[in-house]
Parts: sequence; C-alpha cells; structure tokens
Amino acid sequence: MTATPPSATAPHPERALLRLCVAIFLGYLTVALPLPVLPLHVRQTLGYSDFIVGVTIGVQFVATIFTRGYAGQLADTTGARRAMRGGCWLAAVAGVGYVVSTWLPHDGQLPVLILSRLLLGVGESLLVTGMMAWGIGTIGAAHSGKVITWTGVAIFGALAAGAPLGLAIHEYGGFVWVGAATIVLPLAGLALTLGVAPVAPLGGHRLPFRTVLAKIAPPSFGLMLQGVGIASINAFITLYFAARGWRGAGWTLTCFGVTFVGMRLLFGHLPDKLGGRRVALILMLIETAGLLVLWQAQAPWMGFLGAALTGAGCSLLYPSLGVEAVRRVPAQVRATALGAYAAFQDVAYAVTGPIAGLLAMRFGYPSVYLFAAIAALAGWIVVFRLRPAAAMS
Repeated sequence: MTATPPSATAPHPERALLRLCVAIFLGYLTVALPLPVLPLHVRQTLGYSDFIVGVTIGVQFVATIFTRGYAGQLADTTGARRAMRGGCWLAAVAGVGYVVSTWLPHDGQLPVLILSRLLLGVGESLLVTGMMAWGIGTIGAAHSGKVITWTGVAIFGALAAGAPLGLAIHEYGGFVWVGAATIVLPLAGLALTLGVAPVAPLGGHRLPFRTVLAKIAPPSFGLMLQGVGIASINAFITLYFAARGWRGAGWTLTCFGVTFVGMRLLFGHLPDKLGGRRVALILMLIETAGLLVLWQAQAPWMGFLGAALTGAGCSLLYPSLGVEAVRRVPAQVRATALGAYAAFQDVAYAVTGPIAGLLAMRFGYPSVYLFAAIAALAGWIVVFRLRPAAAMS
C-alpha cells in the first residue's frame, strides 16, 4: 500500500494540522488536569504516604516510556489516525477509572487509580506519536520540524492551562469532577479529528525496531542530555529559591515558559529551513549559558534570567533533533522512529530527579544546575559529532 500524497489527502494541509493540534491540546489536558490534583487526593483524601503519591504519579510516565516504540509501530503499520484516536479513547477510559474509583471504599481506590494511570500512559504514547505521524503525512516530511514544533506548543499549552484548571475543578466538585472532565476532553479531541483525512501507511520493507533505534540514537542521546535542564528547573527551582530566602520562584517558571513558547512561535520554521543540527548547536549553547547563570545566581533576577535563557535554548531542540532523527530512517518506519525518539526525553525526565536530588543533598541546590549545564554541554558535543543525514524516502 502506498501513501496518498499530502496534496490529495488535505486540500488545506495547514488547516488540517491546526485541527490535529487543537485535538492533541484537548487530549493532553487529560494528562495535565490530574497532575496537581492526584497528590492531594492520594495523600489527603485516601491517606497514603508521599512514596505512594510518587508511585501513583510516576507509573504513567513509566508506561509511556515502554510503549513509545509500540505506538510508533502501530502508526506505521495500521495508520497514524488509528493510533491517535486510540490514544484519545484510552485517555477517556482512564477518566472513567478516576470516576469509578470514587465509588469504591478507600482500600479499593488506589489499585483502580494505578490501572487508570497505566492506561493513560499508553494513551499518551499513542496520542502524541500518532499526532506527529499524521501531521507529517498530511503536510509532508519536508515540514516535519513544523509539525513537531506545533505539537510541542499544543502539549506545553495543555500543561500550562491544565494545572490551574484541574485545581479549580477539584475545588468546585472534587476528584470525581476531575475524572469526568478527563472523559469529555479527549472525546472532544477525537471529534475534531473526524474532518481530517487519513494518511495511509506506507508499504515496503520495515526495519526491525533495534535497527531503527540504532539509526536515531545519536540525535536521541542529544535530546536526552538537553532534557536534564528542563527537568532540573521543574523539580528544584522552588526549593532553590526557598533555600536562598528569595521570593518569586514561580516567576522563573513563567520566564522559562514565555521564552520557550515564544521561540517556538517565532522561529519554529528554522529547523526545516536551516537544518536541525545547525539550529541545535546554537540553542544548546544558549541552554548551557542559562543553566550556568542559575548555578551562579546571586539574586532573584539572575534566576529569572537563567530560566529565560534555558527556556529559549530548550525550545526548539526537540523539533531540531527530531528532524535529524526522521531523516535517518525510511518513511515507512517514521512513526516508529518518532516514538523511540520521544522515549529518550521521557528517560531524561525520569532519571534527572533522583540524581539531582542526591546532588542537592550532598552539595546544595546550585550543584543541580551545574550538573544540568554539564549535561547540556555533553549534548552539544554529541550533536557536533552528528554526521549530516540526507532525507530518506
């Protein structure tokens, strides 16, 4: 079977891509809404320990790491539309689990919550990987950087909006209302995809997953190393400010978010235009500089500056290195490559917290940002050594 050309599947490809981005925004709210609420529910309502809180939150991301490859293979073999819609359905089922858990005795609620989180992790893999593969198939591989950039804006927008919205819903109606919202939102996203033409999976020889992984490993390792900076800011910036007796830690996250989203909106075309490797080399140096400013910060304004620089540096690294990954594999395994590529960032987010926590305990919070800067510089070396890859068909 051959893929239908983008011009035939989508008379207005950018309009179709926008619909997919709104759909993933709604679907990803299912991930974002419960994040600030679940710790309160598990700790205060159900009475479990902080360790159990961490397990409840973390199992979703573990499930995501281990199913990225499966999601990509499903999109490559059965179609990206099926993968993305399957992600929406699983996210809605996770919301059903949240609601059902509230009807059970306290002892029976946690297993249902854990199962719901696992289903949501699988759903997230299918949702994001299917969206990127569908978007690239709709507007063409030459614009893969644009697709990855727009997808990232939708995801980070959902994360930014989801936290306050989730807390507001929880305050109004309790956890059961949060669960109800996470049923409705992904189904609304699913409905939006109905007007977008499918992209048929490509025929031809499909490389084994280990071969795909080997081909995309160099840019993916660069992605993993740059992700340490994002994870370090998210996990420890408030504690860093508190230890220094500084106010306004929340503004560091605002500074990071503004420059991150701003760079994606203003310069999201550059990876496609200039090449992912060239853009990544510049941005990794900016990220390194921002993390070094955080390491040496002597006043709150230096923390804000460091976070802003780090956000600017990180903003286009995912799409830039994603362009390099996509170019290294044939089109019929593109979604598999994207799924495996995204898993490297998941690994960075998963391992940075424990390592950085040990460093903070031993050397203080500034050492966390020196560690992140060293990781970003190591990522620059990895990207510098990348051999240019011609686009494969």
